[in-house]
Amino acid sequence: MGGVITLLWTQARAQDPQAQPAAPAPQGEPQPAAAPASPPIHVDLNAFSFDNLSAAMRNRAAQPYQDPGNELPQVIQDLDYDHYRRILYRRDRTVWANEPLNFQMQAYFPGFLYKAITRIYVGDGTHFQPQVFSGADFEFLAPLDPSLFQTIQLPGVAGFRLNYPLDRPDLFDELVSFLGASYFRALGMNNRYGLSARGLAINTATTTAEEFPRFTSFFIVKPQPTDETVQIFAELEGPSLTGAYAFLLKPGPQTVIDVTARLFFRGEVERLGVAPLTSMFYFGENDHSKREDFRPQVHDSDGLFILRPNGERLWRPLKNPDDLALSYFTEASPKMFGLLQRDRDFSHYEDVEAHYELRPSLLIEPLGDWGRGSIQLVEIPTNSEVNDNIVAFWVPEEKPKAGSQFEFRYRMHWGSMTEMQSHVAVVGGTYAGVGGNGADTADTNLWRFEINFEAGTAQNLPLDAMVVPIVDVPADGARLVHSGVSRLPGGGWRLSIELEKLNASPVELRAKLSFNQRIISETWLYQWTGRP
Repeated sequence: MGGVITLLWTQARAQDPQAQPAAPAPQGEPQPAAAPASPPIHVDLNAFSFDNLSAAMRNRAAQPYQDPGNELPQVIQDLDYDHYRRILYRRDRTVWANEPLNFQMQAYFPGFLYKAITRIYVGDGTHFQPQVFSGADFEFLAPLDPSLFQTIQLPGVAGFRLNYPLDRPDLFDELVSFLGASYFRALGMNNRYGLSARGLAINTATTTAEEFPRFTSFFIVKPQPTDETVQIFAELEGPSLTGAYAFLLKPGPQTVIDVTARLFFRGEVERLGVAPLTSMFYFGENDHSKREDFRPQVHDSDGLFILRPNGERLWRPLKNPDDLALSYFTEASPKMFGLLQRDRDFSHYEDVEAHYELRPSLLIEPLGDWGRGSIQLVEIPTNSEVNDNIVAFWVPEEKPKAGSQFEFRYRMHWGSMTEMQSHVAVVGGTYAGVGGNGADTADTNLWRFEINFEAGTAQNLPLDAMVVPIVDVPADGARLVHSGVSRLPGGGWRLSIELEKLNASPVELRAKLSFNQRIISETWLYQWTGRP
């Protein structure tokens, strides 16, 4: 690996996804139904192909960006959080519900945070027709007045979801959801929603204002009765670029989504984030809560995983830092990277409502040669579990400029990962606390890390095996006071590290285990900024 670069900012904080409430929805006379706006078609709906969509988006990138404006009636624009959450899609209006298909579709009502609409088209892959929704497709629960909404012909919707009998053959569960800008998320078998993905990240954690391009139209190929996959195309647009996307979804124990992204740039971008992942880490075993909380851990993901081209496996536990922190893992076309939820033990969360142990992991598998670049991890301070404060993505070495064109292909794996199955031991837990003598009550400047390495062939070593730790501590940032390896009850190995911080600069730690001069574990990475 070319190296790890660490940067810190002191002014950043996680953004609360809930906007300030707007005025309550007016409860006066019903508004007349809004006539649907004429959709801006840029590709021939009767001669559709991904190449034609790509050409249309390339041509659009040559034109100045036009803000789409807001086409929604005022009664929808005035929805606040409490009113918006009282709007549900009617099950009896589910698209394809009365057909012998493995997939069904529902829409999200626009409003509140989702005032920018997207349009949906359904067809056979070559010919598409608009899928029109109206207020009659939704339920409006009290205190909303349904008569104000039910006659509205919607110019577009906030997004959509596809349902599939994922966990039970008699129940269509939610499989994938596209909602807000270019955000989407999916489930594997026996998962609950957790982390999200995005089509693209533009200027995240830079001095330039972050840009959120959005999917403006979706083209969904209606599946046939025996199909176990579904094809979706999408157009992406933002001030700096346009894009054509192709998604092929295959549900299962691990739901797989193959993505092709073709990008066309109107102008220069400071930081292009490809295959971005967004998650939440509030506190965990290595980064304790700063408030009294009955739960031992609260997070949707607990680590960043990277599989390098040479086969080396890297594991970086996540944390909730005091200041915004960025780390770059330089690489040439990584084999895999992603945000994982490795800890699947309910007793480590004790949350009967959130069930964090059921949150999916997400691995990105690049297809083809992505060239040189870096995997960037952004960790943002947060004081609440409702904030997504973790971002990870690939940054190509070449910066886009006006006229640039890029194509990225990758495979997404959503679910409870089996990537831990390897001949090398994996990090099963990271614990941190005050070092020194446990019986000494005096203050100490020592800090201690305890890292559990589990599974792999190291599990089968005899109790008296001479397992050797390899610990890398930058000499200009910290001093290694002690390291040692012990056998864990039931198998596995515990690496103990005691450190003294030498200055206020963040320190990147690395550690792994060897036996008979062979590496027997993945590499543990940690950004240590000092005692919490």
